[in-house]
Amino acid sequence: MSMAHGGSADPRVVDGVMTQVRQALAEKAHRPVVIGLCGSQGSGKTTLAAAVLEACRAQDLRCAVLSIDDIYLTRAEREDLADRVHPLFATRGVPGTHDVALGLAVIAALERGEASPLPRFDKSCDDREPTENWPAAPADCEVLLLEGWCVGASAQPPVTLVRPVNALESEEDPDAIWRSFANAALAGGYAELFARIDRLVLLAAPDFAVVRGWRLQQEEELAARLGAGAQVMSAPEIARFVSHYERLTRHILAEMPDRANLIVRLDAARRPIEITALR
Repeated sequence: MSMAHGGSADPRVVDGVMTQVRQALAEKAHRPVVIGLCGSQGSGKTTLAAAVLEACRAQDLRCAVLSIDDIYLTRAEREDLADRVHPLFATRGVPGTHDVALGLAVIAALERGEASPLPRFDKSCDDREPTENWPAAPADCEVLLLEGWCVGASAQPPVTLVRPVNALESEEDPDAIWRSFANAALAGGYAELFARIDRLVLLAAPDFAVVRGWRLQQEEELAARLGAGAQVMSAPEIARFVSHYERLTRHILAEMPDRANLIVRLDAARRPIEITALR
């Protein structure tokens, strides 16, 4: 069974994550335990998070999901960042474009046993939803699933930032200002947020070239769902958009398998071909 976007999660993967949940609950005194789900765009992490949420509820565990996509800075804040630091920060996604303090505040509220509001971001208007639209995590939450494309990522050694990885970096960030700022953010507040993760799960794409195809498929599915006249990205626009995430995605695929608790290696069709629990 595929981890395909819009499909259902492979039961073997759900079982593997639930094993990590049970181990964390047995070993950690604090609540909630935080399970990090990392996977590139289109890898099926949102589908997996929903399936694990249902599995937790079936075992009477109080649980919630927080996507790193839901703690983006507001559009106004990102426009300000683009003005002050680099124009590429107008595009959401890379480290530096999230409100890390908001994510930490949610976890702190859950640790106090509160029924914390869970932020929501509306990608259709590229801005945060009004707080009155945010759902709430249950009081005395036992499990928080923190999912996102760069969840648990580590900063790169600064020397590796010198050479561009694609045309976007060479043409639009020739002085490495954008990627250096994003990397510094990853070493700062993001590291504090990711330090709260008790178990880290990686959905590993076979390579970055596949990620481009997955993202294109997502856009095609969106276009089919919305119908004629829908505002969706063209293939060249998607290629440029995905280029924003190429550097860190490649770094994650190279570095994270050595320290993730559960690694799910996917084929080009998003089918799990290897599921490995390291610890």
